Amino acid sequence: MRHLVIDSFGFTDLADLAGPGDDTVFVAVRSSRAVGWYGPLAEPVARAVRDLAPVLVGADATDHEGLQDRLARSAPHSRAGSWAVGALDCAIWDLHARAEGRPAAGLLTDEPLQHRITAYSSWLTRDLAHPATADLVPEISAQGWAFTKWGLRNHPAASGGALAETLHAGATAEPVAVDAVGTWPLALAAEFAAAADPTALVWLEDPAPTHDPRAYQKLRTLPLAVGERLTLTDDAPTVLAGIRPAALTLDVVGCGGLTAARRILARTTTPVFPHGRSLQPALHLAAARPDRVLAVEYRQQWEPGRQTLYAHRVDPDRGHLTLSTVPGLGAAPRSASC
Repeated sequence: MRHLVIDSFGFTDLADLAGPGDDTVFVAVRSSRAVGWYGPLAEPVARAVRDLAPVLVGADATDHEGLQDRLARSAPHSRAGSWAVGALDCAIWDLHARAEGRPAAGLLTDEPLQHRITAYSSWLTRDLAHPATADLVPEISAQGWAFTKWGLRNHPAASGGALAETLHAGATAEPVAVDAVGTWPLALAAEFAAAADPTALVWLEDPAPTHDPRAYQKLRTLPLAVGERLTLTDDAPTVLAGIRPAALTLDVVGCGGLTAARRILARTTTPVFPHGRSLQPALHLAAARPDRVLAVEYRQQWEPGRQTLYAHRVDPDRGHLTLSTVPGLGAAPRSASC
């Protein structure tokens, strides 16, 4: 394809269509032939995107590697900065795919696309320690998901043994994934590793608040998952080598976008289960690389509301999501004022 010059950018806010506290800002990247979108964005990320977007004007939207490096050089070395790079990178992929009239996944591979994407059901507002959650696990599991994931946070009365008992009570029918959301101290993790049955776990995700491998040493008898908090400033292969997880749960936007995610996949062999906050680009990565992306996260509490903001929503069907044939990423807002 000939050069696709980016000539301007803009924003639209769908706050009137969203619930309290929801992300609502979409960024548009324009050329003379198409408009690319990504969103919704949290306001701190949107502010970083507003500061960063001018560096794109005059650049070729088909030069994804070059634009990734340009954005990374100009972005602040922060979590919001990495998200801003990722949001603009995804908007550029959307622009490129719309200009070519095909799904973005088709730009990521020359192989046939996987149109029906396996998903797992994530319920992080439902902690396994809550009595009602254990009754909900078999009900959700029966809906056809690859597996289910639940919260398992530290709390004032928690011990590693008690959390292991909670896990075993919730995993009576089949193994479950649990997410500690970075809340476990080292002593609690060691107690849990000594008491937990690994066969009850799909994985234990983010027990520690950082990627420091010392925090994971006591847990290596268990299947682990990390990666949601990876940013452009992290060296993903080094992080994974230190922790040796069973699953890489990278956020496709948070890590720097589809271009950054492709680079990570090229340098690692860990099975990938993309974080659900960036579902639209995750679906395209999964469609293009089913050999590496085994399932995407569907966040039951938040994703149905987010999907109401898109022009073409994606809804689960018996534990799967279908890749849209609409050109682009499927990230265009329901209404666009810019």
